Amino acid sequence: MTYSFSRVLTAAAIGMLLLMPVFGMTTLNVQTAHAQQLETDDFFDEDFTDSTGLGQADLKSTIGNLIRVFLGFLGIIAVVMVLLGGFKWMTASGNDEKVQDAKKLLVAGIVGLAIILSAYAITTFVISSIIDASA
Repeated sequence: MTYSFSRVLTAAAIGMLLLMPVFGMTTLNVQTAHAQQLETDDFFDEDFTDSTGLGQADLKSTIGNLIRVFLGFLGIIAVVMVLLGGFKWMTASGNDEKVQDAKKLLVAGIVGLAIILSAYAITTFVISSIIDASA
């Protein structure tokens, strides 16, 4: 199915015309900032951090949490690799080549899990040592 350039251009123009009111309505409900009425003392007190939902965590613990979340995602990927390797092995139907591929995937997933668990342990130790040393 081939579309001519004029049909594509017409469809794009109609789509833009239909979306214009949607984007135009976003400017109708604009609120003023009233920045001149704010005092600088009100910016960073306890009420400000509580009302905005900002946490009180320092940078070191935030970075540690980000590393832990990243390693958690890697752990999920490794577990999926192990499950996929097991599924491939079960559905290999006696084919030696498929069984070998499944074994390789299982070994890679298990080695990945071991590396991720050791990285998690090392990261937890290092982050807690840094936090304890700087406290």
